[in-house]
Amino acid sequence: MKSTIGPNKTGMKIARRTVLALMAAAALPLSLPAVAHAGTVEEAKAKGKVVIGIQGDNSPWGFVNSSGVQDGLDADIGKAFAESLGVQAEFVPLAVANRIPALVTGKVDVLFATMGMTAERAKTIQYSKPYAGNVLSVYGPKDKKIAGYDDLAGVAVGVPKSSAMDTAITAGAGDKANILRFDDDAANIQALLSGQVEAVGGNQFYGDRLNAAAADKYEPKFDLVTLYNGAGTRPGEKDWNETINAFIDKIKADGTLAKIYDKWMKREVPAFPDSLPDIPFTVK
Repeated sequence: MKSTIGPNKTGMKIARRTVLALMAAAALPLSLPAVAHAGTVEEAKAKGKVVIGIQGDNSPWGFVNSSGVQDGLDADIGKAFAESLGVQAEFVPLAVANRIPALVTGKVDVLFATMGMTAERAKTIQYSKPYAGNVLSVYGPKDKKIAGYDDLAGVAVGVPKSSAMDTAITAGAGDKANILRFDDDAANIQALLSGQVEAVGGNQFYGDRLNAAAADKYEPKFDLVTLYNGAGTRPGEKDWNETINAFIDKIKADGTLAKIYDKWMKREVPAFPDSLPDIPFTVK
């Protein structure tokens, strides 16, 4: 007669298989490779969207309007780019210092984010051909003499952190100026308006924004550099780079860029250089 007290062998087998299955399931996520970035142009088309990094606070380049919608020159160009791919544009508003990290970690597919083209940034990202120009200057009160870098000695100067203005003033003024770095343009401008700094480095539209906040109080003091803006993609991604360059050529030729420029910049499209030192426009 069989004992009914001993362990059930079938039940033990089932339990053992269950334990092994749970252990395998727990280990599975650790063995899967992390997704480094969004993928190719064709994969973006298959998903039906392109994820675009853009500034969220820098009117008229890129900003979130009163309806909570991304707007500005870069937004219109980004929408036109998405349309050229036959997909929707999904915008990710970024602070100045977060633009390149968002791109290289795959948070966004491309950058249309007021990306001034510098040789230093070109070591980290791939630029497209330029599609916009931007004169950077030092701004300050009309009654304060600031004619050049020497006049910044002992002066508190605000800049957006990791911006081209930060680079230019750091190189030109060195340790003579007290440079304060802010997360974005809005914080930089507010620092000047509140008296936290005596001058700021800003783009060609800082004058309009400062005048709107405090009429006739501030003015451009001296120019730092003229930058050209390009779209940013990850190094080596030839498909994104070639697709964006073809798109930029098209909107320059068919008048689309001129219309967008007139709407937001109130200026004619500038003449763009065919090349810039140490800044390739194409993937080699």
